Amino acid sequence: MKFKADEIASVIQKEIEDFQGQIQTSEVGRVIEVGDGIARVVGLQSAMAGEMVEFSNGTNGLCFNLEENSVGIIILGDYLSIQEGDEVKTTGQLLSIPVGEAMIGRVIDPLGNPLDGKGPIVSNERRPVEFTAPGVAERQPVKQPLQTGIKAVDSMTPIGRGQRELIIGDRKTGKTAVAVDAIINQKGGDVICVYVACGQRAATVAGIVEALQSNGAMDYSIVISATASDPAPLQYIAPYAGAALAEHFMYQGKHTLCVYDDLTKQAQAYRQLSLLMRRPPGREAYPGDVFYCHSRLLERSAKLSDELGGGSMTALPIIETLEGEVSAYIPTNVISITDGQIYLEPDLFFAGVRPAINVGISVSRVGGNAQTKAMKKVAGSLRLDLAAFRELEAFAQLGTELDAATQRQLDRGYRMVEILKQPQYEPLHFADQVISIYAGTKGYFDKVPVADVARAEKELLQFIREEKSEVRDAIINTKDLSEETESGLKAALTEFADRFNSTKAAGELETAAAAS
Repeated sequence: MKFKADEIASVIQKEIEDFQGQIQTSEVGRVIEVGDGIARVVGLQSAMAGEMVEFSNGTNGLCFNLEENSVGIIILGDYLSIQEGDEVKTTGQLLSIPVGEAMIGRVIDPLGNPLDGKGPIVSNERRPVEFTAPGVAERQPVKQPLQTGIKAVDSMTPIGRGQRELIIGDRKTGKTAVAVDAIINQKGGDVICVYVACGQRAATVAGIVEALQSNGAMDYSIVISATASDPAPLQYIAPYAGAALAEHFMYQGKHTLCVYDDLTKQAQAYRQLSLLMRRPPGREAYPGDVFYCHSRLLERSAKLSDELGGGSMTALPIIETLEGEVSAYIPTNVISITDGQIYLEPDLFFAGVRPAINVGISVSRVGGNAQTKAMKKVAGSLRLDLAAFRELEAFAQLGTELDAATQRQLDRGYRMVEILKQPQYEPLHFADQVISIYAGTKGYFDKVPVADVARAEKELLQFIREEKSEVRDAIINTKDLSEETESGLKAALTEFADRFNSTKAAGELETAAAAS
């Protein structure tokens, strides 16, 4: 191999001509105190609030407190390997996370590092973890429905794209199940989902990832995990990292769904950091700006104006209450920020009503705007009917004699409660929901024993899909229940009711014959 001296000389000449001397300056300080995820550093005179710093072992930190003689830094990583006297240098950058298509289908930590053992994530784009929420002029009203596949939610507390709907309840009442079902229901749609596990047990997060994978939902989902064993700083920034990932797609004109599970743990992590930093405690020992901590996160959810691409980011924050105490500090804060709440009640959960949604307290402040016309028509009076049923049920427990009309109302109420029950990981298409709720509210299940309602509903949906698919297709295509479609649906329901009752009667005769 021969070297051509003139070619090499020309390349060197070009490099010398293009050379521009760049001086990189960074201030260096020293750690004077470290522990519990925070460090106190002296010597960083020009450090800015929210700026990233780097410790001598390569761990990153975030400027949290700017004091007269020192800087309070929260350590984003292993704080046990940092010692007193270690060097800390400023980077002049804000905390950011890698974003883009490469993140979809991965399980990552709040800094964007992979946790799923599928190799490194190659992404050229980064986005600041903290970002200003869109203003009033950059938004448009929430009108487009985001189907969760859960009958009780889509009919009574509908969620629109760009809305923030709080899921609130005691521990073990199915809060995460509602959110995971909503993610699974986006399969085959155009919504990218981000699930943020904040302060959860690692085993719980692994179970959720497994459920998403087995239902084919990881193809369009990203999981951010900051488990209970992770340091408080990572739990604190996890929801903001999730919002940044979803925001990247939103500003591209795409639709996203972000689940924060749960913000109670984030508030506790923030309280821990604030108390360690000696910030003054307020109510329940939370710092005074804990409201701002959640409001600046949830305000980033929006339906963008058409000029900005019309993308959306829907938030489902989760809050855990203690003994149903909805009026505690953090629950009331988040209720006041969100556009409605789904309240899950332990008594209903243990009574077998799942999802255990309390219709009286649950509300969507977007309401019918976020529903299809078909669902609006069939579910219009459902909330009031169920509220009236609960009142009658309490009255009937006194053992008083009931007139025929009241008894009929009670019987239908019991059947509607059965119809609204739904197993986990089985979200329903909106057309199937419309058919089920229409059949229940119009009395087509009135002659079916309460115990058989779930089976009858399943058989009805199968019958419609196999034999009367034109009715279902009409509802899907028009998203409305026109007179023609409704008459076709009535005929199909009548035919099914006759068939179901006759097979039931035949079955009873067989049972009686076998018994005799």
